[in-house]
Amino acid sequence: MNRPSRMKMAAIHAGLTLLCMATLYPVLWVVKMALSPTDGLALTANPFPETVTLEHFRQVLSGTDAAGRWVFGRQLLASIVVAGATTLVGLTLAVSAAYALSRFRFPGKEGGMQALLVTQMFPATLMMVPIYSILQKLHLLDSLTGLVLVYATTALPFCIWNLKGYFDTLPRELEEAAVMDGASTFQVFVRVVLPLARPALAVTALFSFMTAWNEFILAATLLNDPSRFTLPVALQRFVGEHKVEWGKFAAGALIVSAPVMALFFALQKHLVGGLTAGGVKG
Repeated sequence: MNRPSRMKMAAIHAGLTLLCMATLYPVLWVVKMALSPTDGLALTANPFPETVTLEHFRQVLSGTDAAGRWVFGRQLLASIVVAGATTLVGLTLAVSAAYALSRFRFPGKEGGMQALLVTQMFPATLMMVPIYSILQKLHLLDSLTGLVLVYATTALPFCIWNLKGYFDTLPRELEEAAVMDGASTFQVFVRVVLPLARPALAVTALFSFMTAWNEFILAATLLNDPSRFTLPVALQRFVGEHKVEWGKFAAGALIVSAPVMALFFALQKHLVGGLTAGGVKG
């Protein structure tokens, strides 16, 4: 097998370097705005700040309301609770449903799968009015419980499809061998299937978490109490009708993105296997 020439390798590395620079340039601009002492938007090509300060981060993190309560702490806690509960509820329901759709035969199976797929065609804004009406009748408006219920149900179809595709790739012989050893259906599911499905579970959990962590439209519509705002809604408050506080907005955006980045690094060894196996075979 012929190895590529040095010129070809140099050209490839140069192209990749330029691509990385083009990808990182907007991120560097956000970091520059967060670290710059001014609140304006400097129209220069230089993505590095001339003066570095952490004042914007301090103002975002230490803000209080009229009652003296730590606003960012309450909003961070609200985001963690909503995203964590959405992940837990969505993953619990999706795992059992996906396994049943993958392994069992029952009337309405194909129709149910297609119905789940059709629900992904409708954007969240189209469902805003019925969601609002349902939560109002359930007395769950302006509550984190109602937001978790909405997020979990909207993320559920993708989670089921992704896990069902991964379960289809697992050999049935392993489950049959466990049954021959005296294991029940529940024991096979918990002790054999779930450990093998860790990559798909990691991808599904990350998707559910990101859906709840980054969503803005439904949270801004269903929540009215600033102490219950999730972080994306809190970020929008820096964008006024006549003025945009770019420094605080950039600092808050970096803080909001940090947990998702940490999850990516923690789950990266499972992501490739879970996405390829769960997303190809249906």
